[in-house]
Amino acid sequence: MRETDRAMDVSLDIPDAFNVTTAFIDHHLEAGRDRAVAIHAGDRRISYGELAGSINRAGSALRGLGVRPEERVFLLMLDSPEFAYLFWGALRIGAVPVPTNTALRSQDYAYMLRDSRARVLAVSDALLPVVEPVLREAPDLRHVVVAGAAGAPAASGPARHGLADLLSAADDRLAPAPTHRDEPAFWLWSSGSTGAPKGAVHLHHDMLWAAELYGRGVLGIQPDDVCLSIAKLYFAYGLGNGLYFPMRVGASTVLFPGRFDPPTYFGLIERYRPTLFFGVPTAYAAMLAADGPENLGAVRRCVSAGEPLPAAIFTRWKERFGVEILDGIGSTEALHIYISNRPGRVRPGSSGEAVPGYQVRVVDEAGRDLPPGDIGDLLVSGDSVAAYYWNRHAQTRRAFEGEWFRSGDKYYRDGDGFYWYCGRSDDMLKVGGQWVSPAEVEATLIQHPAVLECGVVGHAEADELVKPYAFVVLKPGLAAAEGLGREIQTSVRDKIAAFKYPRWIEFVPELPKTATGKIQRFRLRERLTRPAVPPPDCAGPRGRAAGAAQAPS
Repeated sequence: MRETDRAMDVSLDIPDAFNVTTAFIDHHLEAGRDRAVAIHAGDRRISYGELAGSINRAGSALRGLGVRPEERVFLLMLDSPEFAYLFWGALRIGAVPVPTNTALRSQDYAYMLRDSRARVLAVSDALLPVVEPVLREAPDLRHVVVAGAAGAPAASGPARHGLADLLSAADDRLAPAPTHRDEPAFWLWSSGSTGAPKGAVHLHHDMLWAAELYGRGVLGIQPDDVCLSIAKLYFAYGLGNGLYFPMRVGASTVLFPGRFDPPTYFGLIERYRPTLFFGVPTAYAAMLAADGPENLGAVRRCVSAGEPLPAAIFTRWKERFGVEILDGIGSTEALHIYISNRPGRVRPGSSGEAVPGYQVRVVDEAGRDLPPGDIGDLLVSGDSVAAYYWNRHAQTRRAFEGEWFRSGDKYYRDGDGFYWYCGRSDDMLKVGGQWVSPAEVEATLIQHPAVLECGVVGHAEADELVKPYAFVVLKPGLAAAEGLGREIQTSVRDKIAAFKYPRWIEFVPELPKTATGKIQRFRLRERLTRPAVPPPDCAGPRGRAAGAAQAPS
């Protein structure tokens, strides 16, 4: 029998003629929920009726700028109501919104604007100085719409408009474009944790499946819920948490444009009293290390994704706040989480069980299904999976295999159907002929009371044999005292197989991460290839840093 989790018989009655805005916006007006709060943003409370009017104005304004069905609208916007207006407004007219990471460099935006061939760029005024130098490098770009202060009109290049002016002049009546349920709806860029971003093309039906299978099926989201997400709207995890999950059921969302820090988010929890809180492991670790309240107010569910959640963080969070963290795995290509722990059914350290409605397989290099306990490549199938990568034919063929998407993650499945993350396919280490999961070593390292977070990569010794190398961030107020590295190594060696412990510990102030909070191990590997001058007191390989520790193999 093939070792796979079969999809639960889930059926959604989606007609061929389907525009996704009708299921997430019009539905609430028809049900009489037009006065219910959809968005909290600072002191603003925006109802579903107001939201619908602004979405129609945004769609009308984009159509007035000449945007046609299937043309891309590039969204470089902070989390805000205006993001929602333009995202749904573009979908309303059959255009394709492309939410984009707000923390990139000018040349990144030049590449993405060219790749998407967007005719319109919508940008928050705070981000305009970053993208403005490369606007002329996007030959298809015709208009720049600025949310906030638009500044002086450009002397040449794309025409510039203030979003507020466009919305005030636009019609708030707009029928949805007659799109097909399988028509391209929006793009999401891959996170770039392993290289250049790719545009994953999602269809009009995809959000409905993710909202129903995970939002309702796992979280049990209800109209009286309030969602607060650390993850931002420009990538898959945050888009579900902060936009289309609540808007599927008529719940409300808190949109905050600023960066994460524990005091700020403790303050947001106190102010808006969210019931569903979405974070990433590094954020949960930082909140545990910070001074703050001993309860989370109205929060009834906490969710984690992006990286595996160490069991130690789950335990400390539950002990302090009394709320479980439901860890899971999703991806840009699958749109949201497809394996997850369930309320009251959490196995700490695991990613949980397959979300009903998705099929999951663990296979070997030949594509054969593996039995429980064997590590292999994780494949997923479900109706929210992207159709393809834009302009990436070879990568599409490698990743999308018929109904299956090859996630790029290494996993094993235990006898009870829980899935355990073992690292990215290109992150796994072969040590002494045996596979070592960086995630397992990291989860063990973080159990040490001095460790805040860590990243593990492979490093070749003088004999060119690869062994684990750990970059460690200590908790606030702690310093890399003499002997601490060896103490941490001994702690790990006592808990897992001896061949897995990190042969080197390097203390660093922070780890390189994507905007989603994923550790960029390829950046850590790059650090190990750079020449270094050894300080006299360093015991690490090639003398990388004072405080590094190396133990005998």
